[in-house]
Amino acid sequence: MNDLQKKAIEILNKNWKEGFTIPCENLYPFQWKWDSGFIAIGLAHFNIERAKAEIETLLNAQWKNGMIPHIIFHNESDTYFPGKDFHNSFLSPNARKEYPSTGLVQPPVLGFVLEELYRISMNKEAIMRYIETHIDKVFLNHQYFYMKRDVHNEGLVYIYHNWESGTDNSPMWDAIWETFDPPKYEFERRDTDHIAAEQRPTNREYEYYLYLIDIAKQYAYDDASIAANSPFLVQDPLFNSLLIKSNESLIKLYKILGGHTDKIEQLTKWNTKAIASFNSKLWNNDLKAYVHYDMRNERQLVYASSSSFAPLFAGIPSEKRCSELLTTLKSRFGMPGYYLCASFDPSHTGFNPKKYWRGPVWINMNWIIFRGLRRYGADELANRVKEDSIELIEKCGFYEYFDPRMESYRQEAIGLGGTNFSWSAALIIDLLNE
Repeated sequence: MNDLQKKAIEILNKNWKEGFTIPCENLYPFQWKWDSGFIAIGLAHFNIERAKAEIETLLNAQWKNGMIPHIIFHNESDTYFPGKDFHNSFLSPNARKEYPSTGLVQPPVLGFVLEELYRISMNKEAIMRYIETHIDKVFLNHQYFYMKRDVHNEGLVYIYHNWESGTDNSPMWDAIWETFDPPKYEFERRDTDHIAAEQRPTNREYEYYLYLIDIAKQYAYDDASIAANSPFLVQDPLFNSLLIKSNESLIKLYKILGGHTDKIEQLTKWNTKAIASFNSKLWNNDLKAYVHYDMRNERQLVYASSSSFAPLFAGIPSEKRCSELLTTLKSRFGMPGYYLCASFDPSHTGFNPKKYWRGPVWINMNWIIFRGLRRYGADELANRVKEDSIELIEKCGFYEYFDPRMESYRQEAIGLGGTNFSWSAALIIDLLNE
């Protein structure tokens, strides 16, 4: 075991909180959905029981309608805003009252995470017993998305808040912010107590975020009412790619378990429809990339981002389209002097190399893109993504995100955002053992 892996394990052990792992101290002191999924993959390499507990703790908070919240407030902390008292998840009759949470979702990673636990675990029989106990809850989560978040029955689900995308303040949302004007809010930011303000969303951006939550609360987190009234309704290529990949993983696991023919048929139908709609609706032929679709204003959001390449992970593009997508990845994101993969198009005026999801490299996105490139046999490019990820961690430590410009490290190698970040540690462990 090399020193980098030892340090990663130390971080995950330090961030463990009796049943779940926080993303990092102070900045993110609760359990986040997609964080926990990626964290479980890293934990499985050295502590499979904790990996299983991570997912089980998350699933315990699943709502009655199958929704899994994006944050579960297991513990008390005053270092994060907005907390449980702002979200008021109890307004929904579907919420689990014993698990205060948000009423938002996050990218659906748990299907492929269960498959990863199966891949990594040395005891296949024991891990399949665990998966058999929990897999139906993940299926119900997928059923929730297709029943409640696919308003046109086209196989593409929507998000109603930018936080649901995982890419919180991406420049692509700017085009949506221009379409409505939220009220002014008085609130006390907590994130900027821990991280420099220039690396975080602005106060005005937070007003949009809070307003969208207020709309959801107004309708008691009822999806149909939100879909009818929210000014933010988006079909996200990252979110839908991870759902399609998780569908695929559930099919594989159900086949290993045996039986479950009805669920396998349903998952197959969902994916067949989803992939067809994805390729017809989210592909932009001028940009040669997958993009977001703004349902409220019936338009594509024509921006290239790291999310544009997530479809590779789910096997969505044809070989021809994959070739075009790889050209976009290399020409726009892989230029000389840049680490792969910036979270937003470095050639665009909205690119900011230090500001959260407006440009920095994120290890979780690199892991997704690495796996996608490997799936399509683009091994040379995949290895570059892997090596860039490891090099950034070696230079800076286990930060939340990283400036993609190589020149920025000539004077001083400093990462961005939270330190000792759990999914950075977890996924580097997986890449080192790949």
